[in-house]
Amino acid sequence: MRLIPGLKNAKMVRPGYAVEYDYFPPYQVDLTLETKLIQGLYFAGQINGTSGYEEAAGQGLIAGINAALKIQKKKEFILKRSDAYIGVLIDDLVRKSTDEPYRMFTSRAEHRLLLRQDNADRRLMKFGYEFGLIEKELYEELLEREKLIEESKKFFEKTRLKPSVINPFLEKKNLSTVNGGETLGKLAKRPELSAKDVLELLDAEEHPIVNALLSDPRALGQVEIEVKYDGYIMRQNEMVKKLDKLENIEIPQNFQFNAFKSISTEGREKLSRIKPRSLGQASRISGVSPSDISVLLIHLKN
Repeated sequence: MRLIPGLKNAKMVRPGYAVEYDYFPPYQVDLTLETKLIQGLYFAGQINGTSGYEEAAGQGLIAGINAALKIQKKKEFILKRSDAYIGVLIDDLVRKSTDEPYRMFTSRAEHRLLLRQDNADRRLMKFGYEFGLIEKELYEELLEREKLIEESKKFFEKTRLKPSVINPFLEKKNLSTVNGGETLGKLAKRPELSAKDVLELLDAEEHPIVNALLSDPRALGQVEIEVKYDGYIMRQNEMVKKLDKLENIEIPQNFQFNAFKSISTEGREKLSRIKPRSLGQASRISGVSPSDISVLLIHLKN
């Protein structure tokens, strides 16, 4: 320790790692990490019962952004469970609270097929740009790549090749041949073939998009993933849309859950304590049954 500049006279009284600490039950904070009882006070990190540097950093980022937005009287910022692991982390803390130090594991996220490390820029850079954390040139580069990805996915889906073009290529690679024409997308779904392999079948001069893709490996990688696993990704996106309908049904902050005896006793207790912001968040609270959600939906509509 004394080899660090400025610490040559330091004395270690007691190692500071693994020091026990107390925390506030995190159901007392909102999804913005603002405390429910004291406006303008935000909690982030171990005070919310989490363990780990990344968990603390993620919360600090969201709390800091929301504190700045509140001072500027701007709309609050909340990441959904389908947006980022930070969204999963905060939603878990607020609706479940915690009895032991919380760590963020991929297994906690039901949308982990969408929350991949390779598409983090596509999911989150728009927020970074909005808050002034990302340079305009970098963001515009992402928008251009996004445009290329979407055009390429359609190209793979619609471009069909004849067996006379496909089969010699497949025979070279010792793969089973085809009887009829196939799209680029169907060929790219074969585990033995990559999107780059499939593009070799095309004349780059006839199809300018080929050169555009080959010169942008990041775009090509995204196209390959989305083409190969489009069935699974589509299913997960449909699930997100269904859940978003519930997320969009807001619950007033002063809603009196205890006034409705048709909601189960445990449901009323949990809902009153956590005060969910939306029907979607309410539906994920342990102890709140599907019938409780149905009753709640009827009361909210009324």
